[in-house]
Amino acid sequence: MPPPSRPRKRSRGGRATEAAAAEADALISLPRDVLDEILTRLGILDAVRTSALSRAWRRRWEALPSLDLSFPRLEDDKGAPKGLGAVDSILLRCPGRVRLFRADIDEHYAGRVHDWLHVLPRRGVEILDLDFDKGFPALPTSVFFCGRLTSLSLFGCAIPLLPAGVVAFPELRKLSLVNVRLPDYGEYLIEEIIDASPLLDFLVLTDVSFGGDYIREWVIQAPNLRHFTICSEINYGWVLEDLTSLRSAVIDLWDFVVDSKFAKFLLGVVQVRKLLVVTRNAPSRAMIPEIHLCTFHNLKSLKLHMHFCDQPPIMLAFCLLKSSPNLEKIKIEIYDEEEQKFEADKEFQNALWTDGMCANLHAVQMTGINWRRNEMVFIELILSKARLLHTLSISHGEKIVMPSEDALNELLRYKRASTEAQVKLRSIIRSGVNFWALRETSI
Repeated sequence: MPPPSRPRKRSRGGRATEAAAAEADALISLPRDVLDEILTRLGILDAVRTSALSRAWRRRWEALPSLDLSFPRLEDDKGAPKGLGAVDSILLRCPGRVRLFRADIDEHYAGRVHDWLHVLPRRGVEILDLDFDKGFPALPTSVFFCGRLTSLSLFGCAIPLLPAGVVAFPELRKLSLVNVRLPDYGEYLIEEIIDASPLLDFLVLTDVSFGGDYIREWVIQAPNLRHFTICSEINYGWVLEDLTSLRSAVIDLWDFVVDSKFAKFLLGVVQVRKLLVVTRNAPSRAMIPEIHLCTFHNLKSLKLHMHFCDQPPIMLAFCLLKSSPNLEKIKIEIYDEEEQKFEADKEFQNALWTDGMCANLHAVQMTGINWRRNEMVFIELILSKARLLHTLSISHGEKIVMPSEDALNELLRYKRASTEAQVKLRSIIRSGVNFWALRETSI
C-alpha cells in the first residue's frame, strides 16, 4: 500500500493571488454608490481592467449608471489614442448615461464619429470635446441633438448648418470653437447657438472661418458671459452686445486692431476686469486710431502681447493705458521683431502720456525684453510717472542688443516717482549640464 501523499504546499504566488482576489471581493461588498464612484474616478480603461480581479468583478463596470469617456493623445501614442478603438464595444456593453465624451481623433477614426454622435444624444451627453488632427472632417447634424450639453469644444472640423426647427444646446455653459470651418451663412449659426444658450458663460472663437464671399455683421449677445476669447486674422463682422457680466477677455484680431471699427468693438468688452490684447500681428506702419469712446473703469489687470519695434503696438498700448484709470497690474510679453523700424523716443512717448495715467498702477511685469531703445524709454517713463508702483519685474529675451550689465546700470539711473518702487531683473542661468535656475536681482 503506497504511503499517503502529503498535501501540496501552496506557492507564495498562489497565496498572493488568492489574497488579492479576497481583497477584491471584500471591496465589491461596498455600497453600490461608493463602488460607482471608485470606478468612475479610475477612468474607463482602468475600470474595464477591474474585470480581471475576480469573477464578481467581471462585468461590474458595465453596470455603471454614468460614464466619463476620455481618450487624449499621449506623447508616446502613435496614431489614435489608446483605447479609442474600444468605444463601440463600451457603448454597446454599458447602457448607462455618458456624461463626458472627450477624444483626440486621427483620420482613421474620423468616420466613426458619425456613429458615436447618433448614440451620444440618447445617452444624455453633457460634455463633448472632439479634437481632429487633420482634414477638417464634417460633423453630422446629429451633434445638434445633444440637447443636454453644458460644454462643447471642437477643434479641426467642419460644422454643418443647423437643421430647420432645431433649438441647439439650451443648457450650454461653455462653447469653444478652435480652427473650425463653417459654410456660407455660418455666422448666423453661431449667432443662433449663442442666442439659444442663455446660461453661456465661457466662449472661445479662435481661427473660426466662414464660407462665402461676403462679410456680414452678426451679433454676439450673451448677458451671462463671463469670459470671451476671440482670435482671427480676418474681421468676420462680429458685433458685441449685452455682455454685461463679462469679467475677462482675450483679443487677437491681427489687422483689425488698426481698423477704425476696433474702438467700437472694444466698447463691447468695456466692463472687463482682466484683458489680454495681442498687437504683435498688427501690420507694419499702420496707424492705430485713438480710443476715445471707451473707458475701462473696472479693468484691474492688463496683459499685452506686443513688441516695441513699430508704431502700431506702441500706440495701442498707450491708448489702453490711458483708457484704464483703475489699472493695477500690467504684464507685457514681448515678441521681438528682427529690427526696430520706428523710433519711439522720449519725446514721442512723453507726448502720449496724459494726466491720471497709471495712477493706481502697482505692478509691471515685462518678459522677453531685449534692451532696445524703445523698450528702455517705456521703462523709464513708467518708473518716472507711476506714483504707486511697487514692483517692476523684467526678464530679457534671446536677442538682446546690449549686455545686461549695461542695461542694469542704465536702469539704476532712472528716476522713480514712487519711493517704494523696486526693480527686479530676472534671468535664467545654467546651473549644471541639463539644469537651469532662475536668478533674481533687485535694484
